Amino acid sequence: METLVTEIAPDIYRLSTYVPDADFMFNQFLVDAEEPLLFHCGLRALFPLVSEAASRVIPLDRLGWITFGHVEADECGSLNSWVAAAPRAQVAHGAMGCLVSVNDLSDRPPVPLEDGQVIDLGGRRVRRLETPHLPHGWDAGLLFEETTGTLFCGDLFTTIGNAPALTEQEIVSPALAAEDVFGATCLTAATAPLMRRLADLAPTTMGLMHGPAYAGDCGTALRELAEGYAERFARSQDG
Repeated sequence: METLVTEIAPDIYRLSTYVPDADFMFNQFLVDAEEPLLFHCGLRALFPLVSEAASRVIPLDRLGWITFGHVEADECGSLNSWVAAAPRAQVAHGAMGCLVSVNDLSDRPPVPLEDGQVIDLGGRRVRRLETPHLPHGWDAGLLFEETTGTLFCGDLFTTIGNAPALTEQEIVSPALAAEDVFGATCLTAATAPLMRRLADLAPTTMGLMHGPAYAGDCGTALRELAEGYAERFARSQDG
């Protein structure tokens, strides 16, 4: 296996590891700025590959921030490995997630972020967006880089298999097919409206954790995925 590095937007890098045995991609994102930020830490077993890839972009001791969408092994399993490798980096997560989990899990006390709170990285600005139970996890949240319009989507648009680093091809059908296999999304009355609010951000690029980065019509893709989730939620209520 190897971890590939692709610049998907100016100074934003996708670190992608395809695991053949699982037929699945695991992606992290590195925002290069005065205080570089890592979104998703990745699985602990993949830390040697991912950290080596990140070091091709910046020295790890330059890393200023470490954050992730929700508490799950592929999002923060290697958190403390990154903490050890990046002595100046601050760990950050949503306030609820810090209270429930990260205060205990992290070897470095985390910075609790409120919904809509912006971190000025120096040259880039990232905003925490609370998305509880979207796609899953009480503490779930996403990150929006305001300067480039890049939305880090976490597990939204998850797809099975390998894929190009960056695409403009349709990504909704593969995501709904994967949803029908895994059933990983918390389908509630709030799911589709929350996704439509993400669409209103008008992102220009989306960084998917388990799929290609997307540079097509992001707003339309988010609304179409919301509609697919709404239909599945309605069917679940009929039963």
